[in-house]
Amino acid sequence: VGRDRCDARKQRAETERALAERLAVAETRITEIKDRALSEVGAIQSYDAMMGEYENIPFMPDAKADITDYALEKTMDGIFHYVAVEEAAIRNNPVERSTELLQKVFG
Repeated sequence: VGRDRCDARKQRAETERALAERLAVAETRITEIKDRALSEVGAIQSYDAMMGEYENIPFMPDAKADITDYALEKTMDGIFHYVAVEEAAIRNNPVERSTELLQKVFG
C-alpha cells in the first residue's frame, strides 16, 4: 500500500505539473487574443481615458480595476460554463456518451 501511494503521489505531481504547463500556454494564447480584441475595438483606450478622469474626481476611492484581467476572468468563466453544460448533457443523455472514454467515465 505504501509503495502504491508513493507511485500515485508521483503520478499526480507529474500530471499536475504537465497540466499547469498546458494551462499556462493556453492562458498566454487567450491573453494575446483578448488583448488584441480589446485594443482593436478601443476598449482599453476608452477604459484608460475613463480611469484618468475618475482619478481626477476629488474624494473618490481608489479603483484598482484592470479591464484585461476582468476580460480574462470572464472568458474563463464562459469556457467553464460551456464545459459544465456539456458535462450535464453527457450525464443526462446516454446518447451523448459517444466515445469509449465518455462511456467509461459517465457509465
